[in-house]
Amino acid sequence: MAKRPFLIPGVDKRLLIKDSIKTMPDVSRRRFIAGGASLGALTLLTGCDVVDSSSAEEMLKQVSKFNDAVQAFIFNPDALAPTFPESAITKPFPFNAYYDLDDAPVVSAADWKLEVRGLVDNKKSWTLDELYKLPQVTQITRHICVEGWSAIGSWTGAPLRDFLKLIGADTRAKYVWFQCADKDGYNSPLDMRSALHPQTQMTFKYANEILPRAYGFPMKIRVPTKLGFKNPKYVVSMEVTNDYKGGYWEDQGYNSFSGS
Repeated sequence: MAKRPFLIPGVDKRLLIKDSIKTMPDVSRRRFIAGGASLGALTLLTGCDVVDSSSAEEMLKQVSKFNDAVQAFIFNPDALAPTFPESAITKPFPFNAYYDLDDAPVVSAADWKLEVRGLVDNKKSWTLDELYKLPQVTQITRHICVEGWSAIGSWTGAPLRDFLKLIGADTRAKYVWFQCADKDGYNSPLDMRSALHPQTQMTFKYANEILPRAYGFPMKIRVPTKLGFKNPKYVVSMEVTNDYKGGYWEDQGYNSFSGS
């Protein structure tokens, strides 16, 4: 699939660069403000100047990478995302994707298996029945979408860190990379520190019922410390790797870390 450009024709490139600074976490944004938040400072950081569309796009990519690095640096793997009472659950919890619900994947439970690849001791594939037997926990957490809305839901499943331990994953690796059943081959990397976060979950149920198709049946990865697009649905495989393999939205310019 072709990658989308960062820039939209007709947009003032210098104003776009300045606006991109506003998306940085506080630590990095204060660094730029202290230095005047100038295009000159960005030029020194990224090694490129805004003279045309290609150089502006390259600068935006470099700012995005810098933003990722700062967020990863300040991420506290022990800090928990807020949890809520059942009375706070959003009803109905919205369906959200880059396609309509009618186009969401239809996965056969009988035929589905989770493929495990990469830097793990046990590369066996897992059936749903096997995964359902894993110890599970319920969390009521907020899903925060990059589009600006949020919703609270109840999710039940196995902590990802427990599963990674069970399969003998090398947790010194940089990423766990997920591939999904979407028609466009949705995929997304998750940094290992976030994968090992106690609330990161292999989710099998919503509101104590088998995960509906709308929310990612048969399995989604629930990461309440991340923005919604970092919570892949309809997962068919995971790979523990040191290679950055990109992702559906990441390849189109979204920050890979994208903490919420």
